[in-house]
Amino acid sequence: MANEKILVVDDDTNICELLRLYLTKEGYQVTVANDGEEGLEKFNAVKPDMVLLDVMMPRLDGYSACKEIRKQKSIPIIMLSARGEEYDKLFGFETGIDDYVVKPFSPRELMARVRAVLARSHAAQKNGADAPQQRLKFGGLEIDLAGREVYVDGVRASMTPKEYDLLFYLVKNKGLALSRDCLLYTSPS
Repeated sequence: MANEKILVVDDDTNICELLRLYLTKEGYQVTVANDGEEGLEKFNAVKPDMVLLDVMMPRLDGYSACKEIRKQKSIPIIMLSARGEEYDKLFGFETGIDDYVVKPFSPRELMARVRAVLARSHAAQKNGADAPQQRLKFGGLEIDLAGREVYVDGVRASMTPKEYDLLFYLVKNKGLALSRDCLLYTSPS
C-alpha cells in the first residue's frame, strides 16, 4: 500500500527531517517544503497523494495553503500545529483538512493516522471508481457527487466540506421538509 507520495510542509527543519525519516521507513516517497508558497509549488510539481501541513509558516500560512490545494484537488491533508485550541481545530476542518495533530506529537501515532487517512481515501476512490460518475443538475446548479464539487453556471463554487455535506443532504432529501434540528444533528452521509 505504501509508496504513495507525501508532501511535508513545515518551517521547522527538525520536524521535516523527523517526518522524512519515519515516512521513508514506512515506504512513502517524501518531498519537503519549508513555507506555504514553496509547499504549493511542490504540490503542483510532485502531485502528492497526501499533504502534512503546518499552520504557522512564513509567506503563506497552512490554512491559506489548504484552501489553495482544495481548489485544485481533493487529497488527504493532515494539519500539524502547536495551536491546540478547539477554535483552531474547527477552523482547520472547515478549510477542508482530514485530521488535526497538535505538536508535540508522537511520530508513531502520526504514522498510524497517515495510514488510516490514506486507507479511507483509497476506499473512497475505489468505491468511486466502481460506481458510475454521478452528476445532479438543477437549472444552473450542477453537483458532481464523486468529486464532491459544485458548479454554478459552469463555474466551480468554493465550498467548505460542511457546506457541501449540507447541500448533499438537502439534495438527498429533495421534497422533504427538514427541521433545523434535523439539519444540525443528522449526519449528511
